Order: sequence, then structure tokens, then C-alpha cells
Amino acid sequence: MFLDQTIRRNPQLVETAFMLHQEGKILPDSYLVDVDVFLENARRLLQKAGQNHIRLYFMLKQIGRNPYLAKALVEMGYSGAVVVDFREALVMMENRIPIGNVGHLVQVPGALIKELVAYKPEVMTIYSREKAMEIEAAAAGLGCRQAVMLRVYGDFDMIYSGQTAGFHLDELKETAIWMKTECPHLEIKGVTSFPCYLYDGEARDVLPTKNLETVKCAVEILKTCGIDIALINTPSATCCRTIDRMAEFGGNCGEPGHGLSGTTPMHAVYELEERPAVVYVSEISHNFMGNAYCFGGGHYRRSHVKKVRVGTSLGHSRELTVIPPTDESIDYHFGISEECAVGDTAVMAFRFQIFVTRSDVVLVKGIQEGCPGIVGIYDSQGRKKEGF
Repeated sequence: MFLDQTIRRNPQLVETAFMLHQEGKILPDSYLVDVDVFLENARRLLQKAGQNHIRLYFMLKQIGRNPYLAKALVEMGYSGAVVVDFREALVMMENRIPIGNVGHLVQVPGALIKELVAYKPEVMTIYSREKAMEIEAAAAGLGCRQAVMLRVYGDFDMIYSGQTAGFHLDELKETAIWMKTECPHLEIKGVTSFPCYLYDGEARDVLPTKNLETVKCAVEILKTCGIDIALINTPSATCCRTIDRMAEFGGNCGEPGHGLSGTTPMHAVYELEERPAVVYVSEISHNFMGNAYCFGGGHYRRSHVKKVRVGTSLGHSRELTVIPPTDESIDYHFGISEECAVGDTAVMAFRFQIFVTRSDVVLVKGIQEGCPGIVGIYDSQGRKKEGF
């Protein structure tokens, strides 16, 4: 999906991937991150957001919940992380990373509510009264107030499978009045939905979804309850281009994830402000019935992987077609369209969600200066490996 753009815009990263694997410094099933380009993208996003008065929480699930990158983003000026689920929250808490938003796609389970409230996240997203009551009880017990964000939905919104949740617009006013009465330790600070912006292949641009109109409608409903919403959270595909769209169509809070690595769907088509910063590295394991097979472990069902470079260096490689495993199968290997030399390096660039894989995350600095050095190797859940 991103291989052509990565070779065009960051060939040093691809060459480094070949070199480090051929030298035996990294194992197959590794995602290689160009830390300098990743942080350069992050600076561009932060600057663009500042110009448009938009708040950004960084999302790192897709890059393995990495604490090294999280700390660098906080030092840069990001206010905190948006954590996709409670397990990611625990990683950030263990590494003392500020949490901006927790609970958006996966609410905090009861056993962790008090610990999360005590950690003082900026907002906790909720989509049930029961969860509001749990947070209220924890905040009351700790003698504090907790800001919350309401996830909302309308009749014609897009909701992905496995993410079905929210307060319907028809019940929002009643819910808000109930919270003001029954939950004195909670403050309704924001509204959100997902996804509010998406890349449209036909229009070849990032465009608002119906969910955005639902969020804007929710803001107006809450105003009738005397609640002024500070955070209008409109995530998905947040990058510099999306921030331009937000300035035009609405929203004041985004959550860059793939924008940080230059790998939103739009980045596969256009040369946007962010540059590609991640490749996947494997190794030819064997040949079988006319096809080569490289080690797997990093497959994501929505990866749209198509191409691979196989060889010993970028200059001594050939482009072949990837045959990904079927969705119902374990990704022990990726198939490749022709036989290859066993031991050769295989480099790909596709849409990834590292936290759902068993891959290594290899952080490398100095690639652009021609002196690459590994600064750390982590597992897919943000735990640093011994010796690094």
C-alpha cells in the first residue's frame, strides 16, 4: 500500500531495513521506525494544529503503544495520549505518560476505574449511565471532579463492527440532565464519535462523515442544558490535511495516529506534508510450489498489502507481489509471487496495527544522516526487550 511512496520519499529507511536485517541486527517480523521522520511529522502536525486552534492527543496503538515515542511527543508539546483501551492506559501509566483521553473505543473496566481517576486523565469517554456512576463513585471517594466526554451516535452514522456504542441523540438531553443531578463529581467536557473524517477514494480527499454532523448536533443539544462543550473530538485519519478539513467543517480536537507515521490511506495516493516513517521487515523462509514464503507475525487484516521488495539491498532487490494469508488463518508466513533466495530480506510497507500483532518494533535514529543506530527494540505492547 505504501511501498512506492516510501521508496520515493524515504529511500534511506528502506535501505536501512535491508542493511540491519542483512547484518543480523534485527529479526524478521520487525517494524522499523524512522524516529527522526516520525518526530518531524509530529512537529508538523502540532504546528498545523496550533495555527487552527485544534487540540491534539497522540494515538500510539498502531505503532505498538511505544513509551519512547510517547515521551518524545510529550516533550515536544503534546498534552497527552489517547488510549484505545485500558491495556494501553496501563502501559502509559507505567511509563508516567499523561493521558488525555481514555475510554473512547473501549471503556475502562470497573476494577481499574479508581486507579484511572486517581491518575487524572484530562477526560474519560463514556457511553453508558452505568459507567458514569462508576466514575462518579470513584471521583467522590477521591474527593475530586473528573471531566468526561460523551460518545454519541445518530440513526445514519457509521459504526464499525466491534465498536457499537454511544448515547443516541434522542436520549442525550435526558442523559445530560441526569448526570448533572446524579453525578456531581463529573463534568461533561466533550463529545465524540468515530469516525468523523475519512479518506474518500472517489473524491481523493479527506471528507467529513455523517458522524461529524451528529457530534455538532450533540453540542447544540447540550447547550440547551446549560453545558458549553470545550472539546469537540472528531477523530480518524488525523493528519495535516485532516486538520485543514476540521478547520473548514468542524471539530477542535484530533487524535493523530497514522498521521504521525505518514501512513493514512491518503498518504498512499498523495505526497502529503507527513513522510512515511515505518516499514515491515521479514526474511525469506522457504520456497514451495513456485512461491517464496517469508516469516509472518505482523499481518493486519485491513493492511492492503500488495508489494514487497526482496533482496540484499534496495539497489539489489526486485519488486514482487505479496500473497497474504487468508483472514481466517494464522499469519505464520506471507506468500510471495515468485521463488526467492532463502535468507534474503523482504521489505513491505502497508497499513498496520502493531498492537494486535506479535511483531518487534525497532526504533532507529540517524537514518537521514546516513548513520543509523538502534535506540531500542520493543514488543508490540510497548515493553522494551532485554539488551536494548
